[in-house]
Amino acid sequence: MTNTELRPGGGPTGSEEIGPPVNRFTQAIAHVLADLGKNGIFLALILVIVLFQVLTNGILLRPQNVSNLIVQNGYILILAIGMVLVIVAGHIDLSVGSVAAFIGAVSGVFAVKMGLDWWLAVILSLAIGALVGAWQGFWIAYVGIPAFIVTLAGMLIFRGLALVVLGNSNIGSFPTEYRALGNGFLELAPIELGPRSSIDIITLVIGLIAIAALVVQQIRTRRGRVSYGQDVEPVGWSLIKLALIGIGMGLFTYALATFKGIPITLIILAVLVLIYGTVANRSVFGRHIYAIGGNRHAAELSGIKTRSVDFWLFVNMGVLAALAGLVFTARLNLAGPKAGDGFELEAISAAFIGGAAVQGGVGTVGGAIIGGLIIGVLNNGMSIMGIGIEWQQAVKGLVLLLAVAFDVFNKRRSGVR
Repeated sequence: MTNTELRPGGGPTGSEEIGPPVNRFTQAIAHVLADLGKNGIFLALILVIVLFQVLTNGILLRPQNVSNLIVQNGYILILAIGMVLVIVAGHIDLSVGSVAAFIGAVSGVFAVKMGLDWWLAVILSLAIGALVGAWQGFWIAYVGIPAFIVTLAGMLIFRGLALVVLGNSNIGSFPTEYRALGNGFLELAPIELGPRSSIDIITLVIGLIAIAALVVQQIRTRRGRVSYGQDVEPVGWSLIKLALIGIGMGLFTYALATFKGIPITLIILAVLVLIYGTVANRSVFGRHIYAIGGNRHAAELSGIKTRSVDFWLFVNMGVLAALAGLVFTARLNLAGPKAGDGFELEAISAAFIGGAAVQGGVGTVGGAIIGGLIIGVLNNGMSIMGIGIEWQQAVKGLVLLLAVAFDVFNKRRSGVR
């Protein structure tokens, strides 16, 4: 007899019993709720946008203001990309604002006072940013001084050097090509819609290509998970998400196309997100960063060269701080002593609001970008409403506190200590 022989009543007997049928609807709801939990920061961005769209009587999402959101916050998003990787590895960088100001001042000397070609001034400035990062990375990685202390010292050192380079004065009137880094737009095929309105066809085409690429990438990811026998979300929910994201991207593209086209700052950000997203998720170096942040001692025992990873992380942060300084200086067409004030706080806030863990080991480039956008929408929306800078600072501080508290709450709920 087998272990499933029938009992007198006709039911099966043995070690395995037939359980109740799986409730697919309950399973689907569980998938949706879990997915909403994982994408809570994205939902928070949508809620903030909707809130300020109502409070500003529709001004927030006007095409010109949508473009301004990207241009005005581009430097913070650039810094957030590097900062989240630093935080994932268990460090912090308090010097990025001062480094951005220092590089902006240096680029002013190169491009304005020395009259170098704009591209040469940009390359030399980025190289100096790499040297600054190498200087700080050396003390952190090879001398063993905590990053908090090294970058705190760097904040003072490079702020002072920025003042020395500027001579406590401003440097302005940069070349047109240089200014395009912060104020330029890519508008290749505008079509007139009226006396004061036009739409750029190339911007629309690029937006459609981006939407198509997203759809293909999501389909490939889903098929890959299915082929490996992994759990996937219901098809209906996946299609709803894709449709909502596609509609959002389409409206964003339309807003850009009807203003001046694609900001050069957005092109820089898109390239950085693609590069650093790939590095973080698909490269050995990225896996080493997460391993170090999760458990540095275990990473060392497994053969990871933690000192080398730390060193290159700060070299990378120096380059991105330099790029942020160039973009900010180009937007203002001015290198001044007050540049970079508070940049480090907003970049760190963007990383933590975007889901980075205080202890390290957790965080994504995409989350940091969304966190930076939340800060940008808060700044822009409150400015449109005429709220004073003192209250803006208080609100941003409260948002940061709530974001970290939410992260701690989720870890406690899941049993992670």
